[in-house]
Amino acid sequence: MNEGLVLQRYFICLLLILVLAVLVVGQEREEFLVAKVYKGSQGRTMPYRLYVPQNDDKRKRYPLVLYLHGGGGRGDDNRKQIEGGNGYLVDLLIGYSQVKNPSIVVVPQSPGEGWVRDDSITASSYLSLVLELIRELERSYSIDTHRRYVLGQSMGGFGTFAIITMQLKMFAAAVSVCGGGDESKAAKIAPIPIWAFHGELDQSVNVARSRNMIAALTKAGGKPRFTEYKGEGHQIWVKVVKEPELLSWMFSQKRK
Repeated sequence: MNEGLVLQRYFICLLLILVLAVLVVGQEREEFLVAKVYKGSQGRTMPYRLYVPQNDDKRKRYPLVLYLHGGGGRGDDNRKQIEGGNGYLVDLLIGYSQVKNPSIVVVPQSPGEGWVRDDSITASSYLSLVLELIRELERSYSIDTHRRYVLGQSMGGFGTFAIITMQLKMFAAAVSVCGGGDESKAAKIAPIPIWAFHGELDQSVNVARSRNMIAALTKAGGKPRFTEYKGEGHQIWVKVVKEPELLSWMFSQKRK
């Protein structure tokens, strides 16, 4: 058989295997993350996905992890916020993370408005709805209120800084992936453990947004962590999920 034809068939088979693997992961994600809709106090609704540990022990209080999706996750289909680039961190939180750190994971979906306004630092009305949702979950599930965490990427990274500014005593730790925040309010959130990640060559969100925020937090007396990936662009989530200390660092943080 022609060697070129053999190689062609090999690569076609490999591509099919990869496509099937992606589909399987997507299906598992759909099964584990239950689709729900929250109706707020003013009648507004917001789709969200919820993961509860499979061996849920009612006598135990679980950490709550809030994941804020990037711009590509906007909509009302209750799917986009767990797909694409968002899927990497979501899979980490409902997969490997659950082995050592069983936790409740909530992944809300914002419509076109997003998590922040056009200035990229002012919280949108949907972040207020997220805070309502968290309070509702705490009434329905056994949640450790000393161990609430928030992670967000891109637009969600900006949302992460915005939401911890809105509720200074709610979150035990925050993780921002290629995001940024309001440097003028750094002193307010400086006591909160924060870890920011950014790609040096990010053309979607300039790395200066993270650098400047970290510098402002440090100047205000905070001790934030910052990881900058040299030569990398915007899609750094593939590297973030491989950070060996990320989960242990985050889950070790507790509110007093």
